[in-house]
Amino acid sequence: MSAFHQSAGHIKDVMATVGQEYLLFQRHLKSSKHCFGMHLYLRSAHKGAKPFHDIPGPVRLPLWGNLLHYKLGAFDGRKYHKVLERLHEQYGPIVREAIGSRTVVHVFDPDDIKEVYANEGHTPFVAPLMETAQLYRKQKNISLGLGNVNGKEWYRLRSSVRHLMLRPQEVHVYFPAVQEIAKDFVSHLENILLVDGKVENLRDEVSKWVQESAGAICFGRRLGCLYGGEMEKMAQKIIDANKEVFQLSAILKFSLPMYKYFHTPKWKRITEAENFIYRTTEKYVEETINKVKTLLEMENRVEEKYQFIMQLLSKDTLSKDDVIIVTFSLFTDGLSTTVPALLYNLYCLATNPEVQDKAYSEIKSVLKETDEITVDVLNKLPYIKAIVKETFRFYPIGTEVSRIIQKDLILSGYHVPKGTHVDLTPNVHFLSEKYFKDARIYLPDRWLRGNGNTSYHPYLLTPFGHGTRTCAGRRFAEQDLYLILFYILQKFKLEYQSSSKRLEQVFETLLFPDGSVDVIFKPRSNYA
Repeated sequence: MSAFHQSAGHIKDVMATVGQEYLLFQRHLKSSKHCFGMHLYLRSAHKGAKPFHDIPGPVRLPLWGNLLHYKLGAFDGRKYHKVLERLHEQYGPIVREAIGSRTVVHVFDPDDIKEVYANEGHTPFVAPLMETAQLYRKQKNISLGLGNVNGKEWYRLRSSVRHLMLRPQEVHVYFPAVQEIAKDFVSHLENILLVDGKVENLRDEVSKWVQESAGAICFGRRLGCLYGGEMEKMAQKIIDANKEVFQLSAILKFSLPMYKYFHTPKWKRITEAENFIYRTTEKYVEETINKVKTLLEMENRVEEKYQFIMQLLSKDTLSKDDVIIVTFSLFTDGLSTTVPALLYNLYCLATNPEVQDKAYSEIKSVLKETDEITVDVLNKLPYIKAIVKETFRFYPIGTEVSRIIQKDLILSGYHVPKGTHVDLTPNVHFLSEKYFKDARIYLPDRWLRGNGNTSYHPYLLTPFGHGTRTCAGRRFAEQDLYLILFYILQKFKLEYQSSSKRLEQVFETLLFPDGSVDVIFKPRSNYA
């Protein structure tokens, strides 16, 4: 064959390929609901994308970036979620902000969020939730834990705990223990109710329940957080220390990071609080390990309740420091996640009596078949689960999910280079009619299958994150929430003072109720 014919054949093949790609491209444009198909199609070459420095955002100053907006009161750091709503409203689906010298790109559009997740690979890189926690652990030369590492180190830790923490059948092993504690907590509530049916400090009491439940999983024993005496005092000290860490870390987020170089007063307080929580947890872990060793030596077996520690210790890939920090995270993380989640659920139920009545009817219907709730019964509570999901929409726990992108991407038509810190923030749409019909009405029914509801964008409401960096404690948190709501609603009718204003949120690294949550617990026996 001549060179001419070879060349002609090559050109023909190329043209055919181009023709096929063009047809595919046309189909893509027709099926796309958004106008960014061209940018996505050409993202590898970044043709037509606007440059990174053109991404809109508030005016940034040298060194300070946008920190003066927070320092001078234009932005309220304690209402950071409202700041994000304002940035989205003013600048659009993508916004560039500088916190000191650190640039952050806020990504609001769910299709852009999908694009980030689709290109993060097997080992997504994240920015730590709290730089203070990462710095503390580095200074103490202890294991950084899952949330503060990336790459191979993260993969090593995640691989070691994945089956233990993310498989439902493994989590269900602890069902009897957390069920018993849920019942005890309801009895505890009965004992501490004030004359008006309220609890003096509901957040702290819920925090004690969370510690007791997590302690049973992590240490295979009851800590006594609900029974008065020294152990309940110890639980309260951990609660107070945890609040200190999260509140001060939120303040430092919007400050020049002088604490990284000097022992500032706030950094000293954080260090003292972290020391107390870590040393207490380390003590519990050591006691559990010694108990396990003794049982093995004396009886050559270990009770199932020690399974969590046993499985961690059996991993050759985990050091003792790793075992401590993984246990530390599971033991304490619920204080800043499960606690506000339950408070918001109780509030939403108390202020939506028709929803509460429907949930109670569901509980009664499953109990007609059995005297005791089991894992199988728990799986027959679709409305309770829908309530939890709708509450996450009304009251999200976090403000964003952070990523350090590992590829150049085109987001909302802008070129965002590899290595950029992007914050994925779909929360601004949770009360938007664009994405949710009757968005400002609390409607758990919207999440029920076969209810004729419109499907929602899959990257809008992901309270535990998405992909391989999904929250490692998700299964434990869900099991706890479903169980405790079951027993509380079985025992109490929840009310809220009609004159009370809507519950607001405050940014303390995560989003907590702003003020007390004055739910009124009325025993259902009074209505019999």
